[in-house]
Amino acid sequence: MGGVAGTKKFVYDIWGDTVNFASRRETMSEIGRVKISESTYQLVKDHFDCTPHGEIYVKNRGMMRMHFVNHLTTSKTDDIELGILDSGKKV
Repeated sequence: MGGVAGTKKFVYDIWGDTVNFASRRETMSEIGRVKISESTYQLVKDHFDCTPHGEIYVKNRGMMRMHFVNHLTTSKTDDIELGILDSGKKV
């Protein structure tokens, strides 16, 4: 959820379940590594090498299985389908 707070000086802020989940992943991760949920892993497992990282407790969700993303495993042709450019930026 997001919204604007204030009447003279406006501030945009986001909060809610998605923000709480992202914060929990960040605090339970390692510097320089990307941590993803099991559901995201299922979507990307054919294109990225990932390492299981056990489960973490996430408020309002319970225990969730997590994975670290190591590197891309698909060919350049597959990269085009994923929308990844040579610069690493998403199309």
